[in-house]
Amino acid sequence: MALYRLFRPLAFALDAEAAHRATIAALKLMPTRHPPRFPDSLKSTVAGLNFPSPVGLAAGFDKDAEVPAEMLGLGFGFVEVGTVTPRPQAGNPKPRLFRLQSDRAVINRLGFNNRGQVAAFERLQRCSHGGVIGVNVGANKDGSDRIADFVAGVSAMASVARYLTINVSSPNTPGLRGLQDEGALEELLTAVRGARLVGGPPIFLKVAPDLGDGDPARIVRAALDHGIDALIVANTTSSRPPLKSKYSGESGGLSGEPLKTLALDTLRKFRAASGGDIPLIGVGGIASADDAWDRIRAGASLVQLYTAMVYEGPGIARRIARGLAQRLQRAGFANIAEAVGSEA
Repeated sequence: MALYRLFRPLAFALDAEAAHRATIAALKLMPTRHPPRFPDSLKSTVAGLNFPSPVGLAAGFDKDAEVPAEMLGLGFGFVEVGTVTPRPQAGNPKPRLFRLQSDRAVINRLGFNNRGQVAAFERLQRCSHGGVIGVNVGANKDGSDRIADFVAGVSAMASVARYLTINVSSPNTPGLRGLQDEGALEELLTAVRGARLVGGPPIFLKVAPDLGDGDPARIVRAALDHGIDALIVANTTSSRPPLKSKYSGESGGLSGEPLKTLALDTLRKFRAASGGDIPLIGVGGIASADDAWDRIRAGASLVQLYTAMVYEGPGIARRIARGLAQRLQRAGFANIAEAVGSEA
């Protein structure tokens, strides 16, 4: 934390996207650490995978699978790389990433900028690690068949992913969130199910927080019907709560502190709709052990973060993990699984 306090003014002096690229470059130069040992109380099994800590890195930070082992070494219990698309794409015009410092938030309209599945696959093949690395797959902006793009991602990345995430929740690819609609979601999940390999990695579905009243129950039913192994709740929001920053009017997905209440409320709706029949992964506005604890008690088996790391540094994952272990002990729970959904 002290080192990051020294580094942060330099990073914040740069354009947000340039600072992000500099951070990735610096991480690639660091010697890779072995993942830390976590208390046994933090270990859990979700979708057949063993997680040493429930605190994970959300997709978006390491789009091209350049530093997943490094992030595990910094204290994340699991890492999700991507979003990767079948073909490389440049994303939306710059500037497209904005720090809202006074709101402890970020707005992005990056548009799935990445070097494509082939490049990510080759890096993951070479990656030496013993942890859980998931791959978030998406569709190319100019693709003629979005569902075919997701099927291609499932097929192409299965052998290098511990789990795969179907991302239909980004607001920055026109029409993508339409795949959450009833008919389109059924068609997508049917195609994904047909592309799954026997014995292949579990498949998660990432949803948006900007949903109608009946949508959580409908999405849960579709996920269960098609064998989806977990739901990630939720991505960035296109809504705009009151914000202080001069960038508040920028278009794109809002993440960080202002998303916290909406993301927690959405998680509770999915827990109520599912009754615990499908694992939930909480993401959006998580910046402390208290935030993570609230998601777990509301029904999340795992949590993910990204924006908070911009403001607090990568040591945040270990701090939250330590805080969760303390809260489990104080509450009398032997492990994370006992605490999931306990607020009810």
